[in-house]
Amino acid sequence: MAESIIINKSNSTEEIYKALLPQINSLLNPNEPLISNLSNVTAALKDAFDKISWVGFYFLKEATLFLGPFQGKVACTSIQFGKGVCGIAAEKKETIIVEDVEKFPGHIACDANSKSEIVAPLTENQKVFGVLDIDSYSLAAFNSVDKYYIETLCKTLVKKLDFKLVKQILS
Repeated sequence: MAESIIINKSNSTEEIYKALLPQINSLLNPNEPLISNLSNVTAALKDAFDKISWVGFYFLKEATLFLGPFQGKVACTSIQFGKGVCGIAAEKKETIIVEDVEKFPGHIACDANSKSEIVAPLTENQKVFGVLDIDSYSLAAFNSVDKYYIETLCKTLVKKLDFKLVKQILS
């Protein structure tokens, strides 16, 4: 069965999220492998927003975040907990928006062309087990609207999908 996302890219960022999130939710199938679901999530986000140059998941094992499903150029396969935007977002258990990655101390440049970034943690029972990382080639591409909807998406993913296998593999 062919799947597609229907988005009017001339809409505002909020209108795009309001149209996109229900479509992503309908794509999620808890009876299918997690990697398949997360791969579609990254594809849907990248397809919906021209401002996104890279989008993907990292999962925490001990003190390192390891690359999961993503869309975009090849990426760093591991990031130390507490390092870079992803590692700090995981450590603080909070979403971080970086308007200019050149001004973020300790930024890890997996793609030298990236200019801004948003990273939201995946948490369950107050424990972080991964992050959703989104990059842009534009400065200040992400704001509080993105933060709200990306956090909402992360909560939906944790609630609807079974991350136990990822946690077992990475533990």
